[in-house]
Amino acid sequence: MNIVIYGAGAWGTALAISASRSGHAVQLWARSSGQASAMQAARENVRYLPGCALPPALQVRAGDATCLAEHLAACLAARSALAAPEPETAPDLLVIATPTAALRDTLAALRHSPAPVAWLCKGFEAPRAPDACGLLPHEVQCQAAPALLAGALSGPSFAQEVARGLPAALVAASAHASVRQALVQAFHGPALRVYANDDLPGVEVGGAVKNVLAIATGLADGLQLGLNARAALITRGLAEITRLGLALGARADTFMGLSGLGDLVLTATGDLSRNRQIGLRLAAGQSLPEAVQSLGHVAEGVYSARTVWQRAQSLGVPMPITECVVALLDGRLRPADAVAALMSRLPRSEPV
Repeated sequence: MNIVIYGAGAWGTALAISASRSGHAVQLWARSSGQASAMQAARENVRYLPGCALPPALQVRAGDATCLAEHLAACLAARSALAAPEPETAPDLLVIATPTAALRDTLAALRHSPAPVAWLCKGFEAPRAPDACGLLPHEVQCQAAPALLAGALSGPSFAQEVARGLPAALVAASAHASVRQALVQAFHGPALRVYANDDLPGVEVGGAVKNVLAIATGLADGLQLGLNARAALITRGLAEITRLGLALGARADTFMGLSGLGDLVLTATGDLSRNRQIGLRLAAGQSLPEAVQSLGHVAEGVYSARTVWQRAQSLGVPMPITECVVALLDGRLRPADAVAALMSRLPRSEPV
């Protein structure tokens, strides 16, 4: 299978390594020519995934999304016209491994792709107007490239572990069976199980909101509030994810699977989680800019927390943990005060 992965961050690189090891022909596109050259020379992504060697067959190329679109068009034209003795094979699958903020422009550039397209990002796009709400990736795709056959690859996964070949399981989510099938064929292998799911909104909500809740759990752990508090935050956090997901048309059972409970538990408790690390650093007394700078990588929960909360408000969905995280990130609550605000809420009945 011929796979193109656009975006050479940690997760894009890890999936490229995994698919290449499984025998697929993989091109990993870095937006920076300098990064591509460095990776080719070192056969390693020193910046984002140090210590994980690139398989010999994995190709690293450079170019932005427009360059990639032009490359794909040239491949198709050459194949149709037989303009070359051995024209470069067009991909069977395109994977977008950019942050959520870059998804719209990337999809627009690739809107004519005949191959299925899938994204890896987890989050809500920031509102594009003062009175607008943030959008999930599939909602962005409906606006930017509505004709694409598209979906998402999500689930509980740390890039370092996947690149090392440790066992993991993911979810291939799309309304289109051909997209789900392409993702399973591309990434299912000896150390990586891929399950198909047609509930794309549910899979995306789970992947987006768990980042915000991981900040809260990291905060509680950093304040040494104990394992009871951690369990309570995860459980009540899952209730928030489910409420928002149902309001956006998802199915409840999705949130008991890999992209819901599974991704939440991993991100909230695993120290490789960037969002958890933000909470730990805030609990240690760092300011938010200091925490982000010391982390050195994007923590999606920092940027999507407010957007999640605004979308929930627009739908009338109560999300008290998310609300406290937003106030904490805005500097309106100190870490200890955020915990006190949650504990002082009126009693409720489960499972509300």
